[in-house]
Amino acid sequence: MRRTGALALLGAIAHGSLAASESLPRGVGPEFVRFFESKTAFTCIGNPSITLKASQVNDNSCDCPDGSDEPGTAACANIDPLSPEQPLPGSVTGTTNTTAALPGFWCVNAGHIGSYIPFMYVNDGICDYELCCDGSDEYAHAGGVQCENRCDSIGKEYRRLEEQRKQNKERSAKKRRTLVKESRELRRRVEVKIANLKTEMRDLDAKKAELQAKFEEVERSERGKVVKSEGQGGKLGVLVGLAKSRIKELRNTLDKVMDQRDDLQDKVDQLEDILAKLKEEYNPNFNDEGVKAAVKAWEDYAAGQTSETKGDLADGDIMEVLKEDSETSGINWAEFETGEASDVDVVYNWEAYLPAPVRDYVHQKLNLLRVWAIENGILADNPTSGGESRLVTAAREALDSARNAHAVKLGQLEEEQRELEKDYGPDDVFRALKGKCISGEAGEYDYELCWFDRTTQKSKKGHGNTNMGNFVRIDKEFVDEEERLDGKGLGKGQRLVLRYENGQGCWNGPNRRTDVYLGCAETDEVWRTVEAEKCVYRMEVGSPAACEDVQEPGVPTKDEL
Repeated sequence: MRRTGALALLGAIAHGSLAASESLPRGVGPEFVRFFESKTAFTCIGNPSITLKASQVNDNSCDCPDGSDEPGTAACANIDPLSPEQPLPGSVTGTTNTTAALPGFWCVNAGHIGSYIPFMYVNDGICDYELCCDGSDEYAHAGGVQCENRCDSIGKEYRRLEEQRKQNKERSAKKRRTLVKESRELRRRVEVKIANLKTEMRDLDAKKAELQAKFEEVERSERGKVVKSEGQGGKLGVLVGLAKSRIKELRNTLDKVMDQRDDLQDKVDQLEDILAKLKEEYNPNFNDEGVKAAVKAWEDYAAGQTSETKGDLADGDIMEVLKEDSETSGINWAEFETGEASDVDVVYNWEAYLPAPVRDYVHQKLNLLRVWAIENGILADNPTSGGESRLVTAAREALDSARNAHAVKLGQLEEEQRELEKDYGPDDVFRALKGKCISGEAGEYDYELCWFDRTTQKSKKGHGNTNMGNFVRIDKEFVDEEERLDGKGLGKGQRLVLRYENGQGCWNGPNRRTDVYLGCAETDEVWRTVEAEKCVYRMEVGSPAACEDVQEPGVPTKDEL
């Protein structure tokens, strides 16, 4: 018996039914009955100028150029598009470059589904039950083959499978509707999160603007204040402060130099011990010029050290210099710091004699005047020795904190917006599957698909995992495959394809990638995985999410399975 896949029908299956009539020639399909109603003559369908006798129909002789006079024999199979090209007697070109008027031999298949089959299968001595279950394609008279009618049993099994497909489709549609509801809820959550983030962003924008204005005001106000800093009086006070700071730096530097000197002295002592032992223990009879030169250099070095007069500064003197300044040691800075009233003191003392309202007014005007003078370059903006005030520092830290919080929220908002705009297929259905993984076996590997993440090849022998690609986009492709009895096939039509690219590189080849073809199924399942070409994998996967768009029960839908 021929496989169904070998059949490429020349016409669509008839939806109506036509009762067989003894007067109707064998093999005539329902849509061509009107051409064969005459009992005395037949006009070629594609060549109306040619008229034949009624007896010439199905006489196993191809009399019409379009083959329409032989609907029930294989006499005109040579102009069948499915037949090999061959010479045709009477053809102008001498070839089969002729359009056949009939799509094929019509099998009524009562009890099942009527269909056309290629003329080449007619009267060939083979009962093609999967194509013509009633056996009418074979001539049952003398010289022919008797084929029994199996349409009852075949039709019954077909209807059973169709009912099973229908039930599977209904269950798959129900699961898809559940996935769509889950996806809508997930999308709603993302939208709510985005709305909340936008509200928080507006609040942070306002807070940041407020803190920015406050910081600028505090900084401007603090710059104009006349503040008495430690160690500063008049000119002498300023000089004392600079000298005190400089001496502190020099003292710290001297302390570091002393530490480095002690470390270097320890290393010198170690080297001297090594060379002294070398001089005492080496064999003078051993003719090693390098050793002799080293010993001679050590003797000269030791003699020089003995003749030199030690002039090093005593450690005690250095430690005395390193002591902190006080009343009994070093410089008594207090004498210089309190010996003269500073210009700042004068200002504060002068303001103290004014009434409180006048004092505040004068103080404010002096601050404004000082700020104006600094901003216009009349006075130098000399920072105090202690840096910015605590008030300015607190205002700056509050502003920085608000800026950081704003940047974090902005990053979260952009991430959620990208998530919302991402393509998750029809009805956003794949959003509910994101991050979930399924796997299937193929040979010595397990192949894992993580929805909208990556595909992975896992060795069963523990040789590690291989990244076969990272999700990039959703595409559509037309596929034309034979229907499988188990339903685990892509069938024929437009199918969703998930592209996974930029996987782990192949040895001397490109980076791996995987094309995931999706078919409608009741559960998520990896059906098959093959390496279509080097480092390019084809994975066929079933999922309720891949079924056609469906409505609630009772509403007509497209047929997917």
